Amino acid sequence: MAALACGRNMELKDKICVVTGAASGIGKALCEAFANEGAKHVVCVDMNANGAEATAKDVGGTAFKVDVSDEAQITAMIDAVEADIGPIDLFFSNAGIAVGGGMETPNVDWQRTWDINVMAHVWAARKLAPLMASRGGGYLLNTASAAGLLNQVGSASYGVTKHAAVGLAEWIAMTHGDEGIKVSVLCPQAVRTEMTRGHEDHVAAINGMMEPDVCAQACVDIIRAETFLITPHVEVIDYIKNKADNYDRWIGGMRKLNRLYGDQKL
Repeated sequence: MAALACGRNMELKDKICVVTGAASGIGKALCEAFANEGAKHVVCVDMNANGAEATAKDVGGTAFKVDVSDEAQITAMIDAVEADIGPIDLFFSNAGIAVGGGMETPNVDWQRTWDINVMAHVWAARKLAPLMASRGGGYLLNTASAAGLLNQVGSASYGVTKHAAVGLAEWIAMTHGDEGIKVSVLCPQAVRTEMTRGHEDHVAAINGMMEPDVCAQACVDIIRAETFLITPHVEVIDYIKNKADNYDRWIGGMRKLNRLYGDQKL
């Protein structure tokens, strides 16, 4: 692998890329975008084996059935890719889950959401960061959400875990950046996926429902620029600024959104 040295922009051509949640939605679109950019090999990972196989067939890649809530399965997949395909240049920890409800959400749902939305990113980075550092660098991308920068009306577990995913990506970037490891975090609002099917009027779609290929292209552009934050919905930046400028006023605005949309089901 050509080392991804500091100061050199990342190009996807001839790189080995792994994408979780690859059977549909953003993950599938990412696999297609990476293949179109000339990636050497795209590894399509999903617990939906048939979906992963279909994506892999479309992009000339390899499919793995993996439940990312299980560290052992993530580790085994990474070991297999490194041994049979080659050193992983870019790992996109994209799989996610959303469960509606507030603090009454059952513990089992809180835990599974935590494992998929946060710990799956931890487990992938725990395995890959030392490998990437030993060969001069690599790229870790984690899908969070605009909810990780703002919050999520109607889902406490989603808002909390996506905040944690952003914090984790920040920590990896500041701790391992000097080892040549690049980090980006994807924070879109609503994207047209299986997760958002039937929720076109949900609060997350207040600025429109983005198509997966548009979101994927935003990721490609940011990877090339090696910028940390990926916000395909440009409005999110203004929302962050408003939050930082006057937190109490921002909370008031979120309370208004909760009154309007709080009864919606994910």
